[in-house]
Amino acid sequence: MEAISITLLLMLAVVASSALARMSPMPVPLPLVQIALGALVAWTFDFHVVLQPDIFFLAFLPPLLFLDGWRIPKEGLLRDKGTIIALALGLVVFTVIGAGYFIHWMIPAMPLAVAFALAATLSPTDAVGVSAIAARTPFPKRLMHILEGESLLNDASGLVCMRFAVVAALTGGFSLVEASGVFLWLAAGGIGVGVLITWSAARAKDWVSQRFGEETGSQILISLLIPFGAYVAAESIQASGILAAVAAGIVMGYEEKSGRALATTRVRRAAVWDAVAFAGNGMIFVLLGEQLPSIVAGAARVAREAGQQEVLWLLAYVLGIACALAALRFLWVWASLALILFRAARKRQTVQAPGWSLIAATSLAGVRGAITLAGVLTLPFTLQDGSPFPARDLAIFLAAGVIVVSLVAANVGLPYLIRHAKLPPEASSQKEEDAARVAAAQAAIEAIDRRLREMGAGRQDADLYMGVASRIMVLYRQRIEARSKTGEEADASRKDEEIERSLRLVALHAERAELYRIARSGKLPEETTRKLVREVDLLESRFSTP
Repeated sequence: MEAISITLLLMLAVVASSALARMSPMPVPLPLVQIALGALVAWTFDFHVVLQPDIFFLAFLPPLLFLDGWRIPKEGLLRDKGTIIALALGLVVFTVIGAGYFIHWMIPAMPLAVAFALAATLSPTDAVGVSAIAARTPFPKRLMHILEGESLLNDASGLVCMRFAVVAALTGGFSLVEASGVFLWLAAGGIGVGVLITWSAARAKDWVSQRFGEETGSQILISLLIPFGAYVAAESIQASGILAAVAAGIVMGYEEKSGRALATTRVRRAAVWDAVAFAGNGMIFVLLGEQLPSIVAGAARVAREAGQQEVLWLLAYVLGIACALAALRFLWVWASLALILFRAARKRQTVQAPGWSLIAATSLAGVRGAITLAGVLTLPFTLQDGSPFPARDLAIFLAAGVIVVSLVAANVGLPYLIRHAKLPPEASSQKEEDAARVAAAQAAIEAIDRRLREMGAGRQDADLYMGVASRIMVLYRQRIEARSKTGEEADASRKDEEIERSLRLVALHAERAELYRIARSGKLPEETTRKLVREVDLLESRFSTP
């Protein structure tokens, strides 16, 4: 009963945090509001959640990583695969080694293996925090896609590195050869399990749907179960459940393109997953705030045991680590860019070199978030001999502090850097969009024409069908004509579409208000009201996106 009450309280805090963030007169990242609210809840209600690392990992990471893999633009991953891999793999290893030694040098009381574990949990970046800032700043789309791809892949690489560091801390030894073999199995086994689970689930549900019909609720539940199934299956064979969840999500993205699910299923499933992502990310940050009082107390105790009586040293440690992470990231981004320019020069290719402001923005955009917190909270409580895991509370405090500092720094610095950066021109996809809309309209006209021919002219209501079909085909021909224009005519056509969209939204708002008025008067059954309002909502969702 207590677990249920705590869960409901955390979810309520997530909802309240969203409202508070919107009410704030100044733009504040939602994660910071959630952390503060979590701390307020802990102090007000005087309760403490004891987080079991394995349960925490299983409850939060699989669905979040799965959704990231599902929704990330695949063409962006393939186009910038070299840059993304360099950031997601090379930068992670560079960060673990560089930050690990730096942390151990700065805090000798923290064993080197624990310092590496902390550095590994700090190496993954969080695109959610950057997305919240990008919503208020003209962030380059390509850079955003690179950051999303990096955060997707470095979640896995960073947490796998943390696993090796924790094993070294528990056993007191580390073998590079053995670790390399284990890493290959973790990667290959995890990816293989994720692909197999998603592919098998998709084939099974397609077989059932084709023969017995599709039920939307069960389809949504299947999508929710896939990441947990992939994670548990991979962990059961000692492979990486993290990579399994990521791979499952990527395969799910390709399965989505098959278009075999009903439109209703896709609409409702997207809404459910939006809620899952919002609740999952929010609860992690609220839990961080709830844990802060005990984390600060534990970190202060460890610092005093290490001979540092002033608690301000803890803040100095946090700022030092945050600066070290930013410097390492800046060096890696600069070196990677120099290598790309060198290769382009050897191939006699012309590449526009981004300015220092954009390099600094890319470095500052590496904010830490939910995955870092989830990883550091899974540090074991005890060693193999039963003694306490060294500096666990201090590591959690430092990770939490770096998360907050990175979010604040990005929120303050990114808008300034982006405004003053010389951004490379963004590739427009308008031509491809117009071509796709024209092709879709032509396919629709041909399908209507085929249906009319199949029905034949002998039907009594043939004239009625022809009249309705003509009206529908006129709309599609208007779309083809509008999307086939170029130059000034195309701009005028898009302006016309924008005006039509705004007027349709006004009309739909009036429709829905009138439906509710009639329902409140008792002249429309509730079930019919829901049906009609849903139709208006679907149309509004179509016209709300220009």
